Amino acid sequence: MVCQLSTTRKATDPCTLVIFGASGDLTARKLVPALYQLCREEQMPPDFRIIGFARREKSDDSWREELRAAVNRYSRTQPVDEELWKAFAARIFYCQGDLGDPEAYKKLSAKLAEFGTDALRQNLLFYLAISPSQFAQVVEQLHGSRLLHRDNGTVPGWQRVVVEKPFGHDAESARQLNRELTRFAGERQVFRIDHYLGKETVQNLMMFRFSNAIFERLWNRDSIDHIQITVSESLGVGQRGGYYEEAGALREMVQNHLLQVLSLVAMEPPVSLDAEAIRNEKVKLLQSIRPLTDEDVLRQVVRGQYFAGTVNGEARPGYRQEPKVGPGSNVETYVALKLFIDNWRWSGVPFYLRTGKNLPGSASEVRVQFRPTPHVLFAAQCGQKLDSNSLTIRLQPNEGITLHFNGKVPGNSVAVRPVRMNFSYDTEFGAYTPEAYERLLLEAMAGDATLFIRRDEVETAWQFVDNIRRAWAQEPLSNREFYGAGTWGPVAADDLLAQQGHAWRAPVILKKI
Repeated sequence: MVCQLSTTRKATDPCTLVIFGASGDLTARKLVPALYQLCREEQMPPDFRIIGFARREKSDDSWREELRAAVNRYSRTQPVDEELWKAFAARIFYCQGDLGDPEAYKKLSAKLAEFGTDALRQNLLFYLAISPSQFAQVVEQLHGSRLLHRDNGTVPGWQRVVVEKPFGHDAESARQLNRELTRFAGERQVFRIDHYLGKETVQNLMMFRFSNAIFERLWNRDSIDHIQITVSESLGVGQRGGYYEEAGALREMVQNHLLQVLSLVAMEPPVSLDAEAIRNEKVKLLQSIRPLTDEDVLRQVVRGQYFAGTVNGEARPGYRQEPKVGPGSNVETYVALKLFIDNWRWSGVPFYLRTGKNLPGSASEVRVQFRPTPHVLFAAQCGQKLDSNSLTIRLQPNEGITLHFNGKVPGNSVAVRPVRMNFSYDTEFGAYTPEAYERLLLEAMAGDATLFIRRDEVETAWQFVDNIRRAWAQEPLSNREFYGAGTWGPVAADDLLAQQGHAWRAPVILKKI
């Protein structure tokens, strides 16, 4: 029996999507293939238009040809349906102009005026696939050209602004950017996107927790010993050395992806499935993380940087040998943290988070380690061989959930061995895994902000990260903070868990049958 919480087709009004940065890589690789896929699955609004806005001079037809090549290459369903593409492409247009030129916005307004209905002219989704330094400029220009109105219920239609990360580089820059955006648009009109929240398995975290009584009853300090969250990458920084020198793993991964997963794993049940109710609980969770003093950072946070090694048989250079990286750089390519959440549910339970580049495999998972069995009966006989029960939620790859428990080995002797019960998304539901941008674009057009990040959530996450960066200051990396490419991180990260008798559990990449 299937419980349908909502209709298959998301309710959306006719609208126009304007993509700023239309000539960029994100538009070709992600946005347009996602929109084509939504159209293929009849998820798009009953009527829609797409306008690309960029500086390069192109015609409608030449841009459509470029997008066709992109969809041929990046669409997750192949081959491209020719008839569907023709109908889809007929709704695509191009507007050439500079982001800072008021005349370009007049051209955009004139193009919108050519569309046949009020809804297509007034219901506008502005997607800013551009540098964050240009967000405020574009929003101000849209407001000045009367294309973007603050939502106060008096203006017909709706306008929304989708902004890509990184959203600032510290708490102050994030606050400043929020102030600039909300000068011209209400908070409910700003959709801060993190593609990680669009992943099917990340969305399933809340469903898993709150629709299964057997697990929710165990989801607290009485049953859980500790929780490990791992987001590992097998690639190094490659050609992104210049960017990474400014960002580092703490800003790139911890501030958004890891803290987002943490909030979904540990948040309290929301009062409803309304977007604000869910986001309220996520913010409360982030605000409940115990603040770290400089001394706490030294004890509870480990940074690392990879040196030359081998990943899956491929030789990799050290970070300091990567293009555009300084020879004495102390930028972290790995971070591990031990956090505590000061609320009734999680008091005293450590949360271990780690992320890094050039690790043995790319994986994202949450491992819930339950408290060990009392030292009687089998635990007394087996000692350390009796593994604690655990629940592993694999976010990617091989998406699924595994319950680890102990079972008797068949035979005359009393032997115990850890076994597992495995749920696989592919096996249960087939190989259908929608791209994150499909879901996020659909939600933005529908005006559902559940999967987007609210202003106070962004600022709270940055404030936490800033405390760590200040404690690091200009301190050089120690020898115990370097790790070879192809290993699971520095020795200091193992020491972090050993303080309480714990150890990292390496993600298991299951082989598909």
